[in-house]
This record gives sequence, C-alpha cells and structure tokens, in this order.
Amino acid sequence: MPNSQSDALFVLIKTLTKAEKRNFQLAFNKNNTKEDVLFIQLFNTLDKMKEYDEELILKKITDIKKQQLSNVKAHLYKHLLSSLRQLYKQKDPVIDLREQMDHARVLYNKGLYNQSLKLLAKAKSVAMEQEEVMLAWEIVEFEKLIEARHITRSLENRAEVLSCESRQIEQQLTNISRLSTLSLRMYGLYLKLGHARNQRDAEMVKSFFESQLPPLKHGEMSFYEKIYIYQASSWYYYILQDFLMYYRYTQKWVDLFKAYPSLQRTDADLYIKAQHNLLTAHFYISNFEKFKAALADLENYIHENQDSFHENTRTSAFVYLYTAKINRYFLEGTFSEGLKMVPELETEIGKHTLKIDQHRVLVFYYKIACLYFGSGDNSKAILYLNKIINLRIGNLRADIQCFARILHLIAHYELENYSLVEYLIKSVYHFISKNKDLGLMMEEIMKFLRRYIYADPKALRNAFIELKDRLVTISEDPYERRSFLYLDIISWLESKIEGIPVQEVIHRKFVNKEKRI
Repeated sequence: MPNSQSDALFVLIKTLTKAEKRNFQLAFNKNNTKEDVLFIQLFNTLDKMKEYDEELILKKITDIKKQQLSNVKAHLYKHLLSSLRQLYKQKDPVIDLREQMDHARVLYNKGLYNQSLKLLAKAKSVAMEQEEVMLAWEIVEFEKLIEARHITRSLENRAEVLSCESRQIEQQLTNISRLSTLSLRMYGLYLKLGHARNQRDAEMVKSFFESQLPPLKHGEMSFYEKIYIYQASSWYYYILQDFLMYYRYTQKWVDLFKAYPSLQRTDADLYIKAQHNLLTAHFYISNFEKFKAALADLENYIHENQDSFHENTRTSAFVYLYTAKINRYFLEGTFSEGLKMVPELETEIGKHTLKIDQHRVLVFYYKIACLYFGSGDNSKAILYLNKIINLRIGNLRADIQCFARILHLIAHYELENYSLVEYLIKSVYHFISKNKDLGLMMEEIMKFLRRYIYADPKALRNAFIELKDRLVTISEDPYERRSFLYLDIISWLESKIEGIPVQEVIHRKFVNKEKRI
C-alpha cells in the first residue's frame, strides 16, 4: 500500500491552498458528469485524510472498484495540474509564454504562417525581456522552421537576422548551462564537504572551480550568465571561508537583481536566495549594521510581494527569513530573547513539512539547540541535538552532524551527567573519525572532557583557562576557523571562567564591538 509520503496525488492535494482547492472544485462543478462526480468524491476523500489509506477510499467511494482506482487517481492528478496551470498562468510569465508558443503551433498547423510568426515575435520580445533564454531559443528555432519551409514574404534580410539571433542565443545557452552546472556542483560539494578542512581540500576546490569556468567576456554577458557566475563564485569563496570575497559576490548577486527590477518578481526564488546569501555573508563578517539593513530589505520584499508568491517561494521565504532572524540573536548574544520565536518556528516547519528539505530541518534544529545552549537551558538543547543525531540523512552536512555531537557532549557535561559523557565520548569520537572531520578544536574538547570529567571544581578554572588559550591559538589557523563558526566554544569557556551565562559573554562582546564602530 502506498504511504502518504510516496503517493503523488495525496501529497499534491495536501499542498493545495484554499484558493487552489476552490478553483479546482468550481471548474468541475460546471459539468457534473458521472466521471466528474467521481473525481470530486475522490478529491474530497483524500483532502480529509491525514494519512493515505487505500482501503478506506474504496470503502467510502463504492462506485470506484479496486482495479479502477489507479486510473481514476491518474486522471484526477492530470486535472489538478491543468487547474493549477490555469490558475498560475497570471502569476508565472513562463507558463503564459509556453501557452503563446502552443497557440503559435496551432496557427502554424492551420497554415496561418504570418499569424503564427506575429505571435512568436511578441512571445520572443517578452522572453528576451524576462531573460528566458531557453524559451527565446525555442521561439527563434520555430521562426527559422517556418521561414525555411514556407513563403511568408518577410523582410529580405530575415534569414540573416534569425541566424544572428540563433548564434547569439546558443552561446548564451552554452555559458548558462556550464555556469549553472558549476554552481550546482559547487553547492553539492559544500553539502558533502562543508568548509575546506585543510590545504588539500582548498587546492582540490580551487582546481575544480578554475577548470570548470568557461571563457567569458563580462561586458557581453546576459543576466543569467552573470547570476550563475556570481552564484558559483559565492559558493567557491564560502567553502574556502574567504568571507570577504563571499560578501563581495553575494552583493554583486543582489545588485544585479536591483538593476533588473522586473526579474525580482518573475524569479522571486533566486532573488530571495541572493538576499539570504548576502545576509549570511554579513553574519560571518559580523557586519551588524549592514546585516540589519539587509534583513529589513528581505522583510519588506516578502511583505510587499507575498501575495504573488508560489508555494515553493513561500517556503524559501520562510526558511531564509527565520534563518536570518535567528542569526541576529546570535550576533547580539540575546539567546533567551530568540527562544520566544521557537514555538512559531516549529509551527512553520510543520506547515512546510512536505516542501522543506532535510538539510534545512537539520540547520534549524542545530540553531535552535544553540539558542537553548546559549541561554543556559541544556536539557532543551539536548532535545534538539537528539533530533539531529537521530535523523537518517547519511553524510548530508556531516560537519553540522559532528558539531551537534560535540555540543551534545558539552550540554551533558554542563548537566553533570558525567557517566553518560564518559560513555558518549567513544561513540562521538568514532562518528567524527568516520567522517574524517576531527579538527584540532574537536580533539582538544574531547581530551578535556575525558581528562576533567570528575575533576575538582577548584582545579577546573585553571583547566578552562589553559583550554581557552590553546583554542585561541588554534582559531588563528584558517582551516580550523570553521569549527568556531558553528560553535562559539571560546565564549563558553569564558563563561565558565567568569562564572556567568554564555549569552552574557557574547552580548558583552557585541556591545563593546558596536561602541568601537
């Protein structure tokens, strides 16, 4: 029996908004044929179900026989997609463009060549304006086909114009394909590797990136050629932990969209992603004022455009906005304040369950755990860290999985669960070693916990001071810096030395930094 996560029709229905459901039902209630009634019955039955249950469907809709069910579901799925296509045609210019191309094909098949060419010319103009290079290429190829096969009495130099357009678009497509592939592969490399762990990693990343870059003339590049080179470069510098260069390319990415305001609406997903990466850059270089300005820009954009967002855009907007909000609490050292947002965040994660990927869930759980740890609530931190540890996600973001286990150990240490810490050290060491991610910071933490689990409290202060000094030295190594991006262990040690909450240490650093600016 298909389950709720694998039955495509059930999942599609569960992602529909009220407006989408109403639009579908109105379309079918016009005819009320026997087949339509079956579709509506199946739709309503699936809509009310919390879990997919085939036996219950057959019990509730007696007119559908078991051998018919798969066909009825397939037809309902097709009708739902058609209904959604009509609904979203006004919001998505690409859907409308493809419809115009279909109309041009119909006119061509009717022998109305000039009408077809006229429609194609309008569609091509819109495609060029929206930087839809692939669609522009399809339109030009269709124009060439018509001109080559039929006498249309077009302009005398029509063949030369179309040939020139075709060559130019083909070059753009080649570059866009290579650059988008490079960007995707850099992102995949980051998900697998995280930040470069050593010189060998850095050289491998550099060699790969440079070997895949096509020869480019920046002044002649189209919008998406520039977008993908900025995107790929952003990932490149992010993996290398060169956050200043990462900032520069994410800023170029956002600025390019500002130069093409219409594309902020038609490719909202990519624009929101650009804003998210710029916010991440400001976060890592601790540029608080620019971080606040960029966060305000993102919030304003979402507020002003959310009515026109598709569901996947709404999910992206949720993920990136809440990530930035949490990062602001991290920068300010106001962890307890940030905890007020956790119930709301949990609710939103639940709303987007079918659309949010495991990577995002993993990052959210880790950030929530850090909020609880920073505020001093180690039990709640452990609750969220256990969620990460129990996720079955293989090597996805192995770096965060490793840091989650280290923080898990420290939280248990803070709760004085010493026997459990002693037991967990071996399994954590094994996990980290298996993922070849045992950096110097992690080694020092493991050694410290193993050595000082049962130490006299009076001796601990000096041990904390010695550990802090060693870690400060380690943090100066560019390839060890990544360990401190996910876990501000030095601030935790300072809190232990001074006997104050860790968020107080971080907030004090933030206030002092802002005073100096």
